Amino acid sequence: MSGAGAYVFWFAAFLAVLTAVGTVAMRSAIRASVALLFHIISLAGLFLVLHAQLLAAMQLIVYAGAVVVLFLFVIMVLGPTPDRSADQRGLLIRAAAGGLMALVMGAISFALISFAPPMLPGVTACPPGAGAECGQFGGVEALGGVLYGSAALPFELVSVLLLVAVLGAMAVARGHSSEDREALKAKKLAQAGEK
Repeated sequence: MSGAGAYVFWFAAFLAVLTAVGTVAMRSAIRASVALLFHIISLAGLFLVLHAQLLAAMQLIVYAGAVVVLFLFVIMVLGPTPDRSADQRGLLIRAAAGGLMALVMGAISFALISFAPPMLPGVTACPPGAGAECGQFGGVEALGGVLYGSAALPFELVSVLLLVAVLGAMAVARGHSSEDREALKAKKLAQAGEK
């Protein structure tokens, strides 16, 4: 990796960590979605440093172009959530859970650093005259060979999982039946009559 590549890597890695923390720490859902968008962009930068251009493009198209837009659409449709009161209930439990997760993350990081030597992928350059695509690391041909070769079963399991998620979303979005709507109307009328 060249000197400029190392700078890009460290900048993208720092931005990825910063925006990941921002995604879960923001109180506003809109700001958390924007932090997620910048996290996705920084991950695409890391993929580019690793010479995985196809993965970087897929990251931007699928996640930044579809998932974040879907999140923002749902947030806009549902509207802003009411502000939570600034109560201190459960603060000790949340702090203990955060500390425990930090310890677990530190232990896993230490184990990975000390026991697994860093393995650098062998990135081969395309031979002259091979065109824009060849069997290099991160290219379409190499990724397709892995997806439909040694990783065919996990690829198919993920497709079934996505199908189940789509069916579940359709079942939830279908709404209430006419009987449910009538019962809800009657309940609201009864509550209004009690007041």
